[in-house]
Amino acid sequence: MSLQAMIRQNPTGVLARAYAFAEKAHRQQKRKSGEPYFNHPLATAEILHEWHMDDATVAAGLLHDTVEDTGITLDDVRHEFGDEIAFLVDGVTKLGRMKYRGDGVRGKTQNAAEGRAESMRKMVLALSQDLRVVFIKLADRMHNMRTLGALPPAKQKRIALETSEIYAPLAYRLGMYNVSGELEDIAFSYLSPKEYEWVRKTAEEEYAARLAYLESIKPEVEALLHKHNINPTTIDFRAKRYASLYRKLLRHAMDITKIHDLIAMRIIVTTVPECYATLGVIHEAWPPVPGRIKDYIALPKPNSYRSLHTTVIGPAEKIVEFQIRTKAMHDESEYGVAAHWLYKVHKQAGNLTGEKLAGELSWVRQLRDWQDRIFEKEKDPEKFLEAMKIDFFRHRIFAITPRGEVFDLPTGATPIDFAYHIHSDVGNEATGARVNGTLVPLDHELASGDMVEIIRQKGKRPSEDWLKFVKTAVARDHIRAMLRAKDGALLGASRHPSRCAFKIVVENRIGLIKEISSLIARNHMNIMSYHAELTQGGKHSFERVDIPTTDIAKIQKIIMKLKHIKGVKEVSYKLV
Repeated sequence: MSLQAMIRQNPTGVLARAYAFAEKAHRQQKRKSGEPYFNHPLATAEILHEWHMDDATVAAGLLHDTVEDTGITLDDVRHEFGDEIAFLVDGVTKLGRMKYRGDGVRGKTQNAAEGRAESMRKMVLALSQDLRVVFIKLADRMHNMRTLGALPPAKQKRIALETSEIYAPLAYRLGMYNVSGELEDIAFSYLSPKEYEWVRKTAEEEYAARLAYLESIKPEVEALLHKHNINPTTIDFRAKRYASLYRKLLRHAMDITKIHDLIAMRIIVTTVPECYATLGVIHEAWPPVPGRIKDYIALPKPNSYRSLHTTVIGPAEKIVEFQIRTKAMHDESEYGVAAHWLYKVHKQAGNLTGEKLAGELSWVRQLRDWQDRIFEKEKDPEKFLEAMKIDFFRHRIFAITPRGEVFDLPTGATPIDFAYHIHSDVGNEATGARVNGTLVPLDHELASGDMVEIIRQKGKRPSEDWLKFVKTAVARDHIRAMLRAKDGALLGASRHPSRCAFKIVVENRIGLIKEISSLIARNHMNIMSYHAELTQGGKHSFERVDIPTTDIAKIQKIIMKLKHIKGVKEVSYKLV
């Protein structure tokens, strides 16, 4: 039932009263587009209703801008709707005062850094107090992104950057894949419009061809399953999002034919045994591609995502990805923690609050504890912000101990990062690592699903060189603490360069970023960050590319190759 229908059905209920209250409060206001302002809180509430949130949360969605943007006070909301809804509205109001500045539009003063850090701390506090505040903020952001075109370009960029760096990764951490994907795609279209259009046009024809192929084999899949007494509730298709596709293309020399999960066939069944039975039927019919079978049911992702994934060589020798899950798993993959929360509320007869759910999520507890330790101890706003972006809002991987414990880490994490997430003693005493049974160096970059065994030596202490390659604040803090204890002084990372920053002056042309990225990849290097700044007139730009090496011989070799790329005018570097 739609939200409007629910309101009409119960005209004296909390949703109807919140609707009338908010409509009256916003009656004289307009959005930048010229439409009535009330359209926005109504759309926010409708999104929350689509996520199957409870009445208090949907009502707070209707009311979320009344205290911020009208003459209504929080006491007015509390008087009309009670403490619970007032608490949610207050939480969203506080988050709404965030004025984020990312790397591309960073403020120059210490006050700006402190303001950004304080805004981020409010987000952490909201996460740990009641997740429903964050659900409302995500719904609010979703509608704002869908209507971003009405704002001035500078504001579009700021909001898109904030969405890309904070809200889309946050939705992903909460298991809300659809929400994360849509936010990321819209942000991508504003932050990198040329790249977005290139991906869209490149993928369009390939999407159509692969969708036609999957449609053609769907009857064969259905017949196979029915033959084995498996009756799926749904068989549909999931197309890869543009932003995700672009990141993957960067790792595959921009060759879309190498992307096998461009569109996946999704099979929804009733029970977990049927998931595995379906997997068996598919593998019996078509050979699986080695290394492409992922069992996220037996071993869920840290954000609770569950599904079976397999890639097979299907009919006509074409590669096909299948995703197999139950309806409950599918709902959780669509709505993440929101679906989990709703299920538990019903199961416990309403005896679960957003605060209790936040307490159940280990990474939320870790985030709150980590924030208290880092920010309160170090008093360094810039360090806090940068560590937040890396440790909690960057794209994630998960790695596994031999005992089956799962640890959630940022992309690029190493065995040392993994070791310190197990325990500080494990990190301090690490001498080596086995990944999937093979010995690897301690600076080896872990991949999602890796099984990692840390080799220890009792009494050993960390090496200062580890600071050059570890990715997480947890690892860096423990390493520095041990070095400080040993030497009596904190060894700042700034005294020990850990990466090379290239400055490249280029003449703008299509495909230049791809060529630079591919050249660095061919030299077995990952790009840590890539920033571009147009010169006046837009004919040339300054590209800054950071890579994780301080090896002068390697750097000079890359410089020589960069200078041979058409359009590159000048290349310089510094170690940072």
